[in-house]
Amino acid sequence: MSEPLLVADGLVKRFGGLCATDNVSLSILPGEIHALIGPNGAGKTTLIGLLTGELKPNAGHISFCGSDITRRPTYARARSGIARSFQITSIFPDMSVLENVSLAVQIHQGHSFRFCRQIGQDQSLLKPARATLKLVGLEDRAEAAASFLSHGEHRQLEIAMALASEPKLLLLDEPLAGMGRDESRRMVALLQSLKGKVTMLLIEHDINAVFELADRLSVLVYGKVIATGSVDDIRNNTEVRRAYLGDQTVRS
Repeated sequence: MSEPLLVADGLVKRFGGLCATDNVSLSILPGEIHALIGPNGAGKTTLIGLLTGELKPNAGHISFCGSDITRRPTYARARSGIARSFQITSIFPDMSVLENVSLAVQIHQGHSFRFCRQIGQDQSLLKPARATLKLVGLEDRAEAAASFLSHGEHRQLEIAMALASEPKLLLLDEPLAGMGRDESRRMVALLQSLKGKVTMLLIEHDINAVFELADRLSVLVYGKVIATGSVDDIRNNTEVRRAYLGDQTVRS
């Protein structure tokens, strides 16, 4: 088995008297989609914040690509290859779809923001931006203003902007949130198409989509990981069904 790309060991995060993550340990293997599931308030988004550096742990360690990143700031983790999407889309609505992704390419390349006005003519930005839009299925919407996109297309654009940084690990925080059935199917197909091209940690409440996508899952309940395993392992785990899956409609 390959060495883990990311290892979280004994992560603790307290907010006053609340222990949001309680001795959480997690490993993510290269190329896999690792899903993190659990009820609302389980600590999933807090864990993502710890992995990206937006939050500092009270205890525990994080290693990425074999290096300890526990105390590295967010920007350093991004440079090392960790990218994320958010529950609420974060794009520039007055810019075109292509300009949004070109700007993400520009930031990744380390160019100064004073060149922003030139992104519409800079082929070193436009060429990789167009390739990324093709990867997520938005090449036909390249010239449209981002504000004109549907909710599902906004999500696709946000993933394209994250992929523009050429991440080794992509953290996805509820990418299907607010989507209808057709949009959800398109997003699942997009994530399946990226499988093996980029390692992903997926937080998602649509358990059927999770079971369709994930190679392995970890279940977080009240800040603790109660189980990690394959889809079949988790589906058949009595403790998981009692704590979380019992109220879910799950297809076999």
